[in-house]
Amino acid sequence: MTVPLRLGVNIDHVATIRNARGGDFPDPVRAAHVAEAAGAQGITAHLREDRRHIRDDDLVRLKNEIALPLNLEMAATEEMLRIALATRPHAACIVPEKREERTTEGGLDAAGQFNHLRRFVDELGAAGIRVSLFIEPDAAQIDAAVRLRAPVVELHTGRYAHLPEDGREAELKRLADAAALAAKNGIEPHAGHGLTYANVVPIAAVPQFAELNIGHFLIGEAIFVGLEASIRRMRDLMDSAR
Repeated sequence: MTVPLRLGVNIDHVATIRNARGGDFPDPVRAAHVAEAAGAQGITAHLREDRRHIRDDDLVRLKNEIALPLNLEMAATEEMLRIALATRPHAACIVPEKREERTTEGGLDAAGQFNHLRRFVDELGAAGIRVSLFIEPDAAQIDAAVRLRAPVVELHTGRYAHLPEDGREAELKRLADAAALAAKNGIEPHAGHGLTYANVVPIAAVPQFAELNIGHFLIGEAIFVGLEASIRRMRDLMDSAR
């Protein structure tokens, strides 16, 4: 069964541009308001250990000033758990995080880190925060998500996105199979990482996906066409796939 497809806009890299020079501009919270006007159904922000883009005060303002659901991407650390429980975003997506990486490089090993992750999933869920696990499209990882009782998984589309167009078929099938397996087990599948105008339609066409989270490409495209136009174009492409 095909489900409605939401667009979550990650506004991290508006903050990256701001932080390159310091000061207050451009304002990521303003970007969130623009995203809402352009048809986004959610806002994603990743508060990293080194605060390289989103800062703590951004997170508080996003929670207090935007009407859209806020999805906090976070590492499974005591600091981030404490911040999430204090901020109470709509959702928390647990992601792997390495200080030296430029961006998230792959999925969380939910199977290998099962015992470590259990308390994070339980405490976030008990606080009314919808927990998502950012994982590879792999049956063992989905099985771990089932056992952890995570209501959502976000499948890492980075490998798919970086393959040439004529070499994506196998990875697309892997993603589609994983989305179907998650849905069969009562988990809502999302997808994200590296999605662009050129590669989003086949992902959006996977009937089980309920949400795509897209950020870096939209912020980059906004330099040329404006943020509202870049988001509207992505929304149109997603809708064309359904």
